[in-house]
Amino acid sequence: MSDSRSRRLSLLSSTTPPAGDEPIAEADLAEVVTLQRRKAASASDGGEETLYLDTLAEYQWARDVSGLAATTLDRLVRPVVEICEHYGVVAWRLTPRQVDHYFAGPGKRGRSTVRQKMNLLDHYFAFLEQRYAGEIARLFGIGVESPIDPFNRPRHRGDFGLRVPPSQRATREFFTRWRDSLDQARKPVIARRDYVMGKLTYISGVRAAELCSVKIGDVHWESGQWGRFLVNGKGARGSGPRQREAYLFEDGRALLWWYVEEVRGEFCDDPEDLTAPLFPSERIPTAVTALNVDVPGIAVTPSTFRRTLKAAGHRFVTGPVTELYPHLLRHACATHNYERGMSLWEVQKLLGHDRPTTTVSYLATAHADPERASLDAAGRAVQRLVMDKGNLR
Repeated sequence: MSDSRSRRLSLLSSTTPPAGDEPIAEADLAEVVTLQRRKAASASDGGEETLYLDTLAEYQWARDVSGLAATTLDRLVRPVVEICEHYGVVAWRLTPRQVDHYFAGPGKRGRSTVRQKMNLLDHYFAFLEQRYAGEIARLFGIGVESPIDPFNRPRHRGDFGLRVPPSQRATREFFTRWRDSLDQARKPVIARRDYVMGKLTYISGVRAAELCSVKIGDVHWESGQWGRFLVNGKGARGSGPRQREAYLFEDGRALLWWYVEEVRGEFCDDPEDLTAPLFPSERIPTAVTALNVDVPGIAVTPSTFRRTLKAAGHRFVTGPVTELYPHLLRHACATHNYERGMSLWEVQKLLGHDRPTTTVSYLATAHADPERASLDAAGRAVQRLVMDKGNLR
């Protein structure tokens, strides 16, 4: 037996290296040693603390797979470590009352900071529930439950759930029913504006905040084949918002042209002002009304758009998916275009993603058919050979 193999067996037989030995250098033993420590957790006084540290490390590792920066990974677990050290307990022994007392007392910060820390805490507990709930219950008899109770919990809990968009057929029927109801709406102008915003979100794949901030001057009808419009896209790695072009396609161009010609002028501001919002709100600030002068209107807020889309979904969507929101239409845009034959790179370009791994997560429910793709590829190869008269180049 070789010396290296003997050393490996001796390491596997013990949870800690022999005294005087060098630290473990083999990368492939790291997971084995972690599993050995976890297995012995119930037999040692510090087992619960050891498992807690393992969960922190694995949580950072899992999020590192998503391509997050090192500084971001550090911030993910900082609130967890901070509050656990304050009370001297492991994470799954925290209670909602302790969290409330901490953020109302020693951990009190600005409103946005406290909310961000609560979100990070809740995301970590979502990971614990997914990966470690059974093991913690078996070893320590504790049910893992987030101390950020429903009273304080954010509406969208991380990216651990699968967003399932409606099918292509259900999406077509949804927009058809919505369009047919516009003339009977109590406020037809507002209803048409909301319909155009929803349809453009699906066609172009833009985010709600991006669409709401578009100005009239941001639409470039001459760009590309059907025109494009500029949006302030989401920044990456702390760079801040990045301006990018969003695509209209043929349907989007016809829809937006109809909106600009027939609907946009019905609002009270000047539709020829290039700095005016493309999708204005029906409300006018009292101070502006008192001035009695022509000024650009105010844009629709993303929260208003989300409420409108949610109500439209409840009324017009058929099938298993009835809860619509702008980001689900963004997923539907990616999924349906990919199913219709658009390549991954083109979908990435459409959504404005910096990395293809982000785009892949949007295609989790895409109905791919590898066998059909193989037959199509073979057919294209035969066609090329016939056109080239058998010459391989």
